[in-house]
Amino acid sequence: MIAYKNTKLTKDTLTQLYKSMLKPRLIEEKMLILLRQGKISKWFSGIGQEAISVGVTTAMKNEEYILPMHRNLGVFTTRQVPLKRLFCQWQGKASGFTNGRDRSFHFGTQEYNIVGMISHLGPQLGVADGISLAKKLKNKQHVTVVFTGEGGTSEGDFHEALNVASVWQLPVMFCIENNGYGLSTPTIEQYNCDNLADRGIGYGIESHIIDGNNILEVYEKVNAIAKSIRSNPRPVLIEFKTFRMRGHEEASGTKYVPNELLETWAEKDPVDNFKRYLIEQSIITAEDNDSFIKSIKSEIDQALEEAYAEEAITPNLEKELTDVYKPFNYQHVEAEETKEELRLVDAISQGLKQSMEKHDNLVIMGQDIAEYGGVFKITEGFVEQFGKDRVRNTPICESSIIEVGMGLSIAGIKSIVEMQFSDFVTSGFNPIVNYLAKVHYRWNQHADVVVRMPCGAGVAAGPFHSQTNEAWFTKTPGLKVVYPAFPYDAKGLLATAINDPNPVMFFEHKALYRSIRQDVPTNYYTIPLGKAAILKEGEDITIISYGAGVHWALETLENNSNISADLIDLRTLQPLDTETIFNSVKKTGKAIILQEDSLFGGIASDVSALIMEHCFQYLDAPVKRVASLETPIPFINQLEDQYLPKNKFQQALIDLLEY
Repeated sequence: MIAYKNTKLTKDTLTQLYKSMLKPRLIEEKMLILLRQGKISKWFSGIGQEAISVGVTTAMKNEEYILPMHRNLGVFTTRQVPLKRLFCQWQGKASGFTNGRDRSFHFGTQEYNIVGMISHLGPQLGVADGISLAKKLKNKQHVTVVFTGEGGTSEGDFHEALNVASVWQLPVMFCIENNGYGLSTPTIEQYNCDNLADRGIGYGIESHIIDGNNILEVYEKVNAIAKSIRSNPRPVLIEFKTFRMRGHEEASGTKYVPNELLETWAEKDPVDNFKRYLIEQSIITAEDNDSFIKSIKSEIDQALEEAYAEEAITPNLEKELTDVYKPFNYQHVEAEETKEELRLVDAISQGLKQSMEKHDNLVIMGQDIAEYGGVFKITEGFVEQFGKDRVRNTPICESSIIEVGMGLSIAGIKSIVEMQFSDFVTSGFNPIVNYLAKVHYRWNQHADVVVRMPCGAGVAAGPFHSQTNEAWFTKTPGLKVVYPAFPYDAKGLLATAINDPNPVMFFEHKALYRSIRQDVPTNYYTIPLGKAAILKEGEDITIISYGAGVHWALETLENNSNISADLIDLRTLQPLDTETIFNSVKKTGKAIILQEDSLFGGIASDVSALIMEHCFQYLDAPVKRVASLETPIPFINQLEDQYLPKNKFQQALIDLLEY
């Protein structure tokens, strides 16, 4: 039994809280019937946890974002999301939120300021940081609420998100639903502390423990905390003590849970207890309750009927392909004649600065990028011009900062995230390939994030500071990948990448930063993505490369003036300019592809396959790939020289010409 304390809430508020809990309970009971009938494929039950979703959501303003989990049906119903749309979502119908591309609660909706989870759980915590940062930058007195389970608190994303929120004093309410089990794993095997709320101490975050089955305690305490955060922005950690009365999902059952534990928590049922309290207090009658149930069941049945009546989705190939990216209306800005000689590093810095001037909603984040100017000094002086709100030093937490970029995009702010070295992107790989890349395809939300990737060998930096790992991302639909070789291209392509509302991985070769110079227009200008550059024209062979490989190829051609070759600098790897490649190969009849990355699974392999598929009848020789050794990148110069393909490219080129 739950003992409710005296409250000053009105009868109308108390009644509405009850009806708001009753609605998701009745929907769930209906879903369990439909699941047994095979009319829905899967269900994650929140029975017994309704007070948390309803109490928290009721305490929030409608314009404040909530990031729920798969047991937070009450968030959606309390926000008045139409039941027909929810049922269509669960049935994979077009009137749902993901066009049948994702299931259950894996969706978001800007209309209701809800951002749903992904199966990896942790990333939504950092996304909440990003949304709250955007609200803080816009001087909005808003709270962002994000849910996780006790199991999710073991993920690194949880700790990174709390740390970032604390350091930046972000108005985020982190809500842990501690419901006893992560699938079948009890809490005693998940963490070794009495209360998860105690973790707030380590991050300098205020924390609270709330009875998650007591709707009055949930609503009143959360309401007070939310009001406090709005007036004094800061993160707060709340642990809701509750219990999961059903299986992790229905197929898993609850055989691993002791019966006495289920019986104990059944007595604390939030819906039954609150109904009993309201009747005892003469706030509602039993007849009122029957009327509520009848009305809600009627609404459920009507919405289900409408959802079932909707036709199943008919696959549309063009729509599937075009929805991977948000449409981008490229606006060309011409380069002016006034130029100055710049190194690659200077052109990137100038391009960043001019984009910051153009977009007052653009934020740059990265380790040591503020006063220090970054390890390569690209953002030196930016703080003085743009301030620390827009040029933000970050803790060493790549995953969370990429997630912050996603949250900023949801709330209407562009961002650039600098990886100190491209090698370190592995620590942020999950949110890039599973969140940023998929979010527009899933629920029509774009990720307006550019990830800058200082990369490449040739500087004796060893296995963890020298990789050129572009192939990890060209494989992932939803990402764009840019890799310039010259200062002129770097500046113009960077401007376009920032304008593009889709996630862009922007590779910058460290060895070229201060070794390559070029006359670069001083004005702000753009270069379209997906358009290669033909650096030399010839008749005998097509050379295809990008990044440092372009300069190796140029050096080789300068040392062999008798070779007549088309030299193509791809510049953009996704989208790829296949038209320029095919036209050149059809003319020359031979193709050689040079990349710095190791051979297997790299860009050269796909370009070679494309040429074989589309230009086979024009070829006079096999397509040749030249790449680095199949080893990690060594440190010492003589080993690194052996690793790189530069010194073997000339002989491979001559051999192919003589084929």
